[in-house]
Amino acid sequence: RSHALYLQPHSSYIRLMGMPLSTVAAPNVSEAYCTNLAHVTRAKNSTPIMCLSWTPGGRRLLTGNYDGEFTLWDGITFGFELIMSAHDSSFRCMAWSHNKNYLLTSDAGGNMKYWSPSIAPVKELDSHNQQAIHSLSFAPSDTKFVSCGDDATVRVWDWASHTEERILEGHGWDVKCVEWHPRSSVICSGSKDNRVKLWDPRAGSILSTLYGHKNTVTKVQWNDNGNWLLTASRDQLIKVYDIRTMKELCSLKGHNKEVTSLA
Repeated sequence: RSHALYLQPHSSYIRLMGMPLSTVAAPNVSEAYCTNLAHVTRAKNSTPIMCLSWTPGGRRLLTGNYDGEFTLWDGITFGFELIMSAHDSSFRCMAWSHNKNYLLTSDAGGNMKYWSPSIAPVKELDSHNQQAIHSLSFAPSDTKFVSCGDDATVRVWDWASHTEERILEGHGWDVKCVEWHPRSSVICSGSKDNRVKLWDPRAGSILSTLYGHKNTVTKVQWNDNGNWLLTASRDQLIKVYDIRTMKELCSLKGHNKEVTSLA
């Protein structure tokens, strides 16, 4: 079967990729982005896909849908492999531990589940007053993780004992996103109250509050060394902060609708 639709690490595939103008003279495939549609596949049911993630190694793609079902896809042919019931309500989030030994998922009913890499259930927890849990993130050591939800709280958990250690309160509305710092004991959260907060999970205190957005903060993301913080919002803006000085570096404009994802 022809492999023309699948991009390969070879210079002949540059024509299928878009590149910044600065790299046209000396193109580097690793710095380009895909502009050619590789594949389209459709699940057996037509329910919306709420979250997705590659399995460790990238051989399979895992999706979670509105009905609370896992669907497993082949990462090369994108053929359907498996569908199974995972949650009683709609998926909201899935996150792998840094060592890729466990998967954590959450749903719209305040339920969180631990899964092994073979997608076997390990443990489940109920929290956030049975309200939707929108985001999950692991500490750098994988010994703790954090969750946030529509009860306006951020909660810190111990992985080994499956217990809630601390409830971080301070947001005035639903908390839509949370991200643990890649190197330090700092948690960042974004909320429907338009604010971004930085927390000390050990003391349970607020370190700082950022007021840059004028609508719901939908996503927060650290860069690799944790010096910069990116935030996205329904005000159609992406903002970059330097947390060493707690100042906004820039505000990126260009989206015509809300920004819901960062990478």
